[in-house]
Amino acid sequence: METVILAVVIAVVVLGVLGGLVVGSRRKKSLPPPPPAAPDITAPPAEPHVGDEAETPRDEPRRTIEEVDLPDGSAPPATVELPPTEIEVPEPTAGRLVRLRTRLSRSQNALGKGLLTLLSREHLDDDTWEEIEDILLTADVGVAPTQELVDGLRARVKVLGTRTPDELRALLREELLKLVGTEADRTVRTEPDERKPGIVMVVGVNGTGKTTTTGKLARVLVADGRSVVLGAADTFRAAAADQLQTWGERVGAHTVRGPEGGDPASVAFDAVKEGKEMGVDVVLIDTAGRLHTKTGLMDELGKVKRVVEKHAPLDEVLLVLDATTGQNGLVQARVFAEVVDITGIVLTKLDGTAKGGIVVAVQRELGVPVKLIGLGEGADDLAPFEPEAFVDALIGD
Repeated sequence: METVILAVVIAVVVLGVLGGLVVGSRRKKSLPPPPPAAPDITAPPAEPHVGDEAETPRDEPRRTIEEVDLPDGSAPPATVELPPTEIEVPEPTAGRLVRLRTRLSRSQNALGKGLLTLLSREHLDDDTWEEIEDILLTADVGVAPTQELVDGLRARVKVLGTRTPDELRALLREELLKLVGTEADRTVRTEPDERKPGIVMVVGVNGTGKTTTTGKLARVLVADGRSVVLGAADTFRAAAADQLQTWGERVGAHTVRGPEGGDPASVAFDAVKEGKEMGVDVVLIDTAGRLHTKTGLMDELGKVKRVVEKHAPLDEVLLVLDATTGQNGLVQARVFAEVVDITGIVLTKLDGTAKGGIVVAVQRELGVPVKLIGLGEGADDLAPFEPEAFVDALIGD
């Protein structure tokens, strides 16, 4: 027992000595120097925040709401004046087709050159005349006009005998002019007797360039000194009214339009009404494109015509045909002619892959003349049709 007590006492003494040594060593270690005092820097003034005053507010007299003069509503609100749209001056239409002859002949020379090459052969046998017929049929001249032309050429060549290139060219020119026709009245009727305005309705299937043609026709009329109102009666195609209005603004023509999907007959009626009130020379009505196989749409086109005629008779109904569609265009022409009494044809895209013979075929089919032709995408590429200039472009120089 005494041994145990002694061991405990020794252990306590040892632990006390070790603790003293540890404490002493810690005291001998130098403490880290205190951090330097922060320099005394004056803080910059705070940036103003949104809503803060830029300077110390001054005491100023303030008015109550009763002392402030408020507008009584009698004065018109201030309006911001926009710069006026620059009005373009279209080039004169006289001789326009002659100026565009190069563009026309670029795609039509195959017909004239092919015929002249065959007619220049020393011996014109039956095979040669069949080749001539094939060229004419391929050019969309049509069966009956082709036979008529070939018969005339055979008779003239037999009488002529020896043929020089100049004589052949003159011969072919005369026979083609007979087919195209030089006696028809090709003016777009826009000046009715004893009343204004002249009323022109433009019809056709989708994709023929009908709205563009209406805008270009407005340029043609303005170039000839006429004032124009445009009726955007194509209410089914979202961009049609905007497109037509843009064409009108370029030449200073007012555009009458209605809500998208609205009644086209109502828009046409309003266009004629405003045209009469404004005293303009011509009202051009652009109608919605019609699939000629859709009876309901064609009936609605007839309704537009009847509603317009409550103001005055239509002076012109122009059918726009895509010249590249060839014989299919003739099918369209027949149906439209039955519904709205076509008075003239506008052939567009005649500068592309179109065959020049479609001019002859469509006139024979409808019994109405081609009055305008489109020869490109330019604003002034719509030209009054001139038979002599057209035939000269077909046979080349």
